[in-house]
Amino acid sequence: MRAQLRLQLEWQTALCVGRNQSDVGVEQGPVKQRTPLIKKAIKQGVDFFFNIDRATAEYPARNNNKPGRNWWKFGFPVFYITDLLQLAEAMVSLGYGKDKRLTNTLDFIREKQNEQGQWLMEFDYTGKTWADFGEKKRPNKWVTLRALKVLKAVD
Repeated sequence: MRAQLRLQLEWQTALCVGRNQSDVGVEQGPVKQRTPLIKKAIKQGVDFFFNIDRATAEYPARNNNKPGRNWWKFGFPVFYITDLLQLAEAMVSLGYGKDKRLTNTLDFIREKQNEQGQWLMEFDYTGKTWADFGEKKRPNKWVTLRALKVLKAVD
């Protein structure tokens, strides 16, 4: 029971407060190998995520019930700062891409696309990684790839 509760809480935290994909790794495991406990934890985490409007992002958090300002900024690589795009990636990979509760999030992603069909690098890890992945506030192939993969999966 304690392990079950821990897993449920981890999923709720991972999906709703926004931990990175290495922590949300269950979604990338083989679907056929998911135990009933894993399936239940995924469903509870997804339901919790969809219970809150992503536009307000009023998830339980330590600081004023909102995630950091980078929640709404897209970046690459996906590391210790998460964004709304990453949660969309997780929902799509779990099979919830067509869920109507994801509509506002997908609209938000589409609205960030520029006239050339690209997305900007809005946050980065310059000086914190061995390589740079593009300039901030400029169109970025990696952010564009992330967004297009999500949108392709749902269209």
